[in-house]
Amino acid sequence: MKFDIVSRGDHRSNNIKATMKQYLTDFDLEYSEEEPDLVISIGGDGTFLEAFHRYMHRLSETAFIGVHTGHLGFYADWMLDEVEKLIIEIAKTPFQVVEYPILEVIIRSKTGGEEDRYLALNEATIKTAEGSVVFDVEIKGEHFETFRGDGLCISTPSGSTAYNKALGGAILHPSIEAVQITEMASINNRVFRTIGSPMILPKHHTCVLRPIVDRSFLLAIDHFTETYTNVKSIQCRVAKEKIRFARFRPFPFWNRVRDSFVREGDRTRMDD
Repeated sequence: MKFDIVSRGDHRSNNIKATMKQYLTDFDLEYSEEEPDLVISIGGDGTFLEAFHRYMHRLSETAFIGVHTGHLGFYADWMLDEVEKLIIEIAKTPFQVVEYPILEVIIRSKTGGEEDRYLALNEATIKTAEGSVVFDVEIKGEHFETFRGDGLCISTPSGSTAYNKALGGAILHPSIEAVQITEMASINNRVFRTIGSPMILPKHHTCVLRPIVDRSFLLAIDHFTETYTNVKSIQCRVAKEKIRFARFRPFPFWNRVRDSFVREGDRTRMDD
């Protein structure tokens, strides 16, 4: 099996990377930055997102696993004191694969040309530095509403505990193939009206945002930000690709939610 290791870059994470690389190669696994079957992220959720974007062209061939060198994160199965055990598991035990949905975003320009396609593990956010965002929102090809406000967040189920939750969105189990649209400070009065609550779209529903006001937009895909002008439309839907997590043991999602937000010492496990 081929593997790669992506480190957060701090001293502790780099030391763990060096240790894991040495032991795994001693177990006759092949270190490969080009075509890894397994990518090990060492750091936090930001490092995991970096690993995902580095290898998103190989999502059907590459599985991911996380080692946390900070506080508990949603994408880390393993903690610092479990590294030795993880090395043995990787070397000796075939891993199970769990697949979760991700988000596809397509930007089309008024000037034509090639469209820009992105994949997000957590979310895409659309804002502007020039006042309010004003979009016609289409769902399944039909006009749904005209949105006015600070922006929109379109999240995956995996990312529903991140920015989406801070905006008042729902937490979705990542086995649900859907995306969630959550408003940022929408304008609602006698003249302007939006739905005013998060919307969950299944995988066969596509959302298209069409700008009404000609201005630049700040599009953030996970932790990458790009400025766009002359935008004709922004299309969002569940991607045909999925992220593949390598599992050597159960990693229940609701346990992660509880431990991150409401934990008070109860460590009882639940089925994933």
